[in-house]
Amino acid sequence: MLAKDKYINPLTDFGFKKLFGTEPNKDLLIDFLNQLLPKNNRVKKLKYTQNEHLGNGSLDRKAIFDLYCENEKGEKFIVEMQKAKQNYFKDRSVYYSSFPIREQAKRGEWNYQLSDIFTIGVLDFIFDDSQSKNFISTVKLKDQDCKVFYEKLTFIYLELPKFKKEESQLKSKFDKWIFVLKHLANLQDRPAFLKEKVFKKLFESAEIAKFNPQEQQQYEQSLKYYRDIKNVTDTAKEEGMIEGKAKGIIEGKAEGIIEGKAEGIIEGKAEGIIEGKKAVIRTGLKEGTSIDLLSKLTGLSKEVIEKIKKDDTI
Repeated sequence: MLAKDKYINPLTDFGFKKLFGTEPNKDLLIDFLNQLLPKNNRVKKLKYTQNEHLGNGSLDRKAIFDLYCENEKGEKFIVEMQKAKQNYFKDRSVYYSSFPIREQAKRGEWNYQLSDIFTIGVLDFIFDDSQSKNFISTVKLKDQDCKVFYEKLTFIYLELPKFKKEESQLKSKFDKWIFVLKHLANLQDRPAFLKEKVFKKLFESAEIAKFNPQEQQQYEQSLKYYRDIKNVTDTAKEEGMIEGKAKGIIEGKAEGIIEGKAEGIIEGKAEGIIEGKKAVIRTGLKEGTSIDLLSKLTGLSKEVIEKIKKDDTI
């Protein structure tokens, strides 16, 4: 952790749960949710519920949510913070939403009436197939005429990299919330335009100097994991661009010197990516991240991850 950091990064696992997943800070989550939700679904009271859910049978796959809560009307909210692109993330969102659906089933006579369910993804990346410049997407189940078929199941995705507004462009409280999520870790003081009481509390809760030694250690580990993942994804993007350029050089030029340089660039970058992925895996294993998730994040097979785990214990 850098000495100059005054506030936690809310996009780390520890930071996100510290600010939004604790009883003393429940009002922060309520305020944030109410910027996203339709008026008739606004939250007055909220309770956290169990974030680990098992399937119906012992062999069924389980789901572990970052945050799972319920309001005074019985409406369910899954809130996920996703640091990097993951294969089938949308599929995972749909799968996760099936748990609060199934848990509403009642024994004996039941008319199948369900409470509203919201799955909210705070994403530190952009969907590959995302064509919209809008940083927020609200998705419902629709029919062939694009009319909403079912009102009670809603997916909300916030693609943070698309949010480009500067301080002078912030028009709403929602804009301010997204600005804070993106820039909190880089601030040294609470900006004057964040005068609302909820932001005052958020900045007080996010101040690293106020953490006890255990919390500081947990945050440092979480921040390292976040940076490792960001490094791998950023390196992969850069490597992809360099590979494309190198391929163009190889295909367009026949001279051995240029081919050799291009090959060296590719091999060097590839080796760097592998080492970066290993660092993510080692940190993730220490944090208790599942091998399945590490495989999806790094693109390495479960067998390779098992080998890295085994080698590190020798």
